[in-house]
Amino acid sequence: LQRMLSIAVEVDRSPTCSSRKIADDIFPFILNIPLRSQREALLNTMESQLLRCRLLELLFQHSCDVPTTSSMSLDKILYFLSHSSVLPQFQDETATWQRWDEMLQYLSLLLMSYQSVKLAFPLAEHLRSSLSDRMDLIVQKAKPRLQESDDISQLDIQLKMSDFISRMQEALGEPLPPQIQEKLFMLQ
Repeated sequence: LQRMLSIAVEVDRSPTCSSRKIADDIFPFILNIPLRSQREALLNTMESQLLRCRLLELLFQHSCDVPTTSSMSLDKILYFLSHSSVLPQFQDETATWQRWDEMLQYLSLLLMSYQSVKLAFPLAEHLRSSLSDRMDLIVQKAKPRLQESDDISQLDIQLKMSDFISRMQEALGEPLPPQIQEKLFMLQ
């Protein structure tokens, strides 16, 4: 399945468009996966970083009270950190801290996927080109070009992380478990 999805992203002339179409079709099914282990297995085994990035973006858009229309960037990941809540569909018998832990896991996965996409496709034009046309661009060894919204400061990160930690501690009402502290450190 993962190989077929990866190929499906590439068959269109524009991988960005095809990943959006596929993610839009798959997303409702992800919301109905009952167990965290099953959701993580699907997302962790995804071969297409672009598709995984888009699915995680949809997941966080869905969990925001006020979704953003900005394009995927580091700034958007910080926006998700500040505005996302635990998804109600995933709230089963698991402890509250485990739902926050899952959210942190997905934020980290989104960040890694986005970074992989940026490194694999340094210029946005690569994602709008077919695989055969893209080979010429790759051979030219184009350097990654930061978007304006990828230019975030260490202070931005610290402020958003502090706000996020405060929100999480308020929701949990207890000290953060070691698993969450470790994920917060890794994410930052």
